[in-house]
Amino acid sequence: MRREQLLDRLRSTPRWDVLVIGGGATGLGCAVDAAARGYSTLLLEAHDFAQGTSSRSTKLIHGGVRYLAQGRIGLVREALAERATLLDNAPHLVHPQRFVVPVYRQWDRLLLAAGLTAYGWLAGARSLGPSRLLSVDDTLAALPGVQAAGLVGGIAYMDARFDDARLAIALMRTVFDLGGLTINHLPVTGLRHTRGRVSGIGARDAETGEAFEIAAQVVINAAGVWGDEVRQLDDPAAPAQLAPSQGAHVVLDRRFLPGGDALLIPRTPDGRVLFVIPWQGRLLLGTTDTPRADCPLEPRPLATEIDFILDTAGRYLARRPTRADVRSAFAGLRPLLGAGGGSTAALSREHSIEVSAAGLVSVAGGKWTTYRRMAEGIVDRAVAVAGLPVRASTTAKLALHGSPGAPSDDVFGTDRAIIDRLPGAGQRIHPAFTLSEAEVRHAARSEQARAVDDLLARRHRALFIDAPAAIEAAPVVAAILADELGWSAARTAESTEAFRRVAEGFL
Repeated sequence: MRREQLLDRLRSTPRWDVLVIGGGATGLGCAVDAAARGYSTLLLEAHDFAQGTSSRSTKLIHGGVRYLAQGRIGLVREALAERATLLDNAPHLVHPQRFVVPVYRQWDRLLLAAGLTAYGWLAGARSLGPSRLLSVDDTLAALPGVQAAGLVGGIAYMDARFDDARLAIALMRTVFDLGGLTINHLPVTGLRHTRGRVSGIGARDAETGEAFEIAAQVVINAAGVWGDEVRQLDDPAAPAQLAPSQGAHVVLDRRFLPGGDALLIPRTPDGRVLFVIPWQGRLLLGTTDTPRADCPLEPRPLATEIDFILDTAGRYLARRPTRADVRSAFAGLRPLLGAGGGSTAALSREHSIEVSAAGLVSVAGGKWTTYRRMAEGIVDRAVAVAGLPVRASTTAKLALHGSPGAPSDDVFGTDRAIIDRLPGAGQRIHPAFTLSEAEVRHAARSEQARAVDDLLARRHRALFIDAPAAIEAAPVVAAILADELGWSAARTAESTEAFRRVAEGFL
């Protein structure tokens, strides 16, 4: 998967059936669906796969307890069905996770028990197990480190956690397995029209500046929070659809909640829920809902957001975390439906598909859990717009790249056998991380890692786990990438420094 080979294939293909703009969850899902149906498929990503929203989630594959409370029964039922599908199709990346809600008032215990029982029922035959009431002692055993004063018991229920950026990489690899092509760091610069219809795009290689003119039967705009910008390349007068919302997260050491169960805080002061989840050997806390008028590639959590998360979690933990305890803090932007100012908390997490007068297929909204069902509907619409032969989606039963066919804690799945044959297998690049030299080489050779940031933020989650340690690891990673990709000393130093600047936003 050398980049020059990918570009040669791009140069030599006169026309694609389906061209997808955007390498996040939705775009990658569309590319997998289209390629699985046998359409010639190309996906272009301006930066890196999942660099935006799709690597900055709360790491949950779930129906949405909060959505149930809002009465969005259809959304919850669909998401719970997709949860089961992902557990089957990517068992190395998606895992069952038990959640416990500590309760400090008996009336709350009854209300939550009723809601979480309904949550389990909506999963039907694909339930991960019923919710159950816990005594005070059982709750303390499940959540060592929870605030014991005033505790009257708890409720346990099942959901699932995942590694969002690694799932994106698995989807990218699946596109190749199915005969499609994906290329990162190759931004679209414009749309091309023939007789008033979208007929392709212009693009530019961010590394060399080489320009490309690419023809396609249909173009899918899956650019996430930047989707309105692509729509306006087609029609400069297209009104905005999206109201971006920032969600911040904080990462702490496991000592604050050392058990294996996750903690759900059922109602925060702003009317949301807050999760405290064991993830990657740390605790992930989130999230917030803060409207934004801009869409930066590297959003930074606000000080008020970090304080809000720490203060809210501190009310439920025996030991209150402080800013000094934060190992990493990050923010992502949600592409919520509904333009305009004001609160974004009540805006829809569902999605819409729009076809412009010129035939550009744009998707707005959505979330990771339902990416596959979204992609199925989007490709159905794109096929109709392009007049392509109609073929049914096959992704409901499609194992994703690396799937070992059974639950596994190794995110590389069946690729582990390949990695173990590379130089530096088992040699860690930093004591804080499991990342090995061989895994860095594998990322450069087979996963399109083109920068230190690609490696330490998404191929491995070092930046999200421990930002200071990731900065320390960056020169070692850069040296290995330089060896693999033929970088000059100047390019090596540039990539290291670029990562350091990004990582400062996580401190």
